[in-house]
Amino acid sequence: MMTSSRSSAVPGATLIDKSILLTAAAAALCSLISISALQALWAIAALFWFDLLAEKKRRFEAPGFFWPLLVYVGWSLLAAAASTNPAVSLTASRKMLIFLIVPVIPAAFPSLRSLKFPIWAIFGSGLAASIYALAYFYFKARTAVEPVRIRGFMGHYMTQAGLLGLFLAFAVGLAVFGRGKPRLIWAAVVVPAGAALMMTLTRNAWLGVGAAIVLILALWKPKALVLAPIFAGLLYLAGPAAVKSRLRSVFDGRDPSNVARLEYARAGLKIISERPLFGTGPNTVHVVFQDPKYGLGDYARRNVHLHNNFLQIAAERGLPALAAWLAFLGWAFLSLLRRFKTAAMEIRPLAAAGLAAVAALVTAGFFEYNFGDSEVAMLFLLIITLPFAAGEAGERA
Repeated sequence: MMTSSRSSAVPGATLIDKSILLTAAAAALCSLISISALQALWAIAALFWFDLLAEKKRRFEAPGFFWPLLVYVGWSLLAAAASTNPAVSLTASRKMLIFLIVPVIPAAFPSLRSLKFPIWAIFGSGLAASIYALAYFYFKARTAVEPVRIRGFMGHYMTQAGLLGLFLAFAVGLAVFGRGKPRLIWAAVVVPAGAALMMTLTRNAWLGVGAAIVLILALWKPKALVLAPIFAGLLYLAGPAAVKSRLRSVFDGRDPSNVARLEYARAGLKIISERPLFGTGPNTVHVVFQDPKYGLGDYARRNVHLHNNFLQIAAERGLPALAAWLAFLGWAFLSLLRRFKTAAMEIRPLAAAGLAAVAALVTAGFFEYNFGDSEVAMLFLLIITLPFAAGEAGERA
């Protein structure tokens, strides 16, 4: 159980408190809008956090799942040192600094009142990204000869889909378990966000959201699960032709992306069998699998990862890193479930949203290396850490 020394304090009681709260909230607002602003704001928030620790104005706090995440970081650094290209791997390892989000969040939002800032910041970010994506589709993509996969503010449609999938998991959790008018607002935003996600034509994100909704229904009213396939069928019938075609392609054995994923699975397992301890090194798998012995076709060799969280982590960092990552996810899920059952009513919707985000990331991660996408990983860490941010105030039932 994580505790807080300032759980009842008024947020922003001092200048440094205001600074870290507003900076972290601004970072949450940029989650689906700008990776550059997102990284810069979280870096500034981390500097404020270091200052609080150095001045002993706040003690170190983090939910328990932070510790296996640190083990993952440590083993990844060993894998980088043993890499097929240590310079590339060590440079790529700097991305793991984003994991500092986990201890920064409790320092930034130490009370129930302060949690309103990141919650509504995420809402604004998701709504803005959804409206922009739909506007882009209406004015440009709908008249294109070939189907266009909507990118929104992001540089790639996969990133856009991964972010929208997590946002929808968050929104559904708050809509189902929230109270009063806010839950209606969150229910309303599901419509544009869902439409924007559909137009990315990204199957793994669709599956991830489906898993998130099934989990939310199981937590809410298990009997309502019978409605899930009916709702999915209605969505299919109402969807545009491009979405229907993309869904049918799941069962097409000749679809290039389906063929490539099977090739990635075989290549990934072969690489893991050859380098089980440290893998090839972070950010080097795409160079190693160019070797013809791994059997990738021309289409598959053009990609930069194995399209699977589990295979990619094990192949580039080793099986111990994969074990630490799985421990992190398992610990996070069980901690969120406990939080959902025992925390104050204000925290339960956040815990449900966190559980839904885990389901979405893990399910989509069977078909995409979404944890390797910094934007997706940062939003995921934010969502699963928020239920623990209020400390003792959030633990009072």
